[in-house]
Amino acid sequence: MADSAAFGWVCEQLQRATHLSELEARGTVRLALKQAGLDARGVSGDEMAVLLRKVLPQELTQRAVENAARVCEDLATRLKSERLGGSDGAADSKSVEAVFRRLGGGA
Repeated sequence: MADSAAFGWVCEQLQRATHLSELEARGTVRLALKQAGLDARGVSGDEMAVLLRKVLPQELTQRAVENAARVCEDLATRLKSERLGGSDGAADSKSVEAVFRRLGGGA
């Protein structure tokens, strides 16, 4: 199974907005996904937006990306307009809630 459209879009945009190479951008996003308990193959746009706001800024800061929080916020905002899945389904909103619970240390 291929990576999700949301994953591919974020990696491509991250590479354009930072000094990270394609391999570095994809690896960094995969590490952030792993921390959130998500997988690149099935991550929705809504889940990726949460990841961009909650997890990825710290990963980028560790990789000496300037203005990491602003870069991530900009990408999360733009991601919403890309319509990459998950913005209007009940199942997806539950998935987003599950991501918040995992990020908050809940089960």
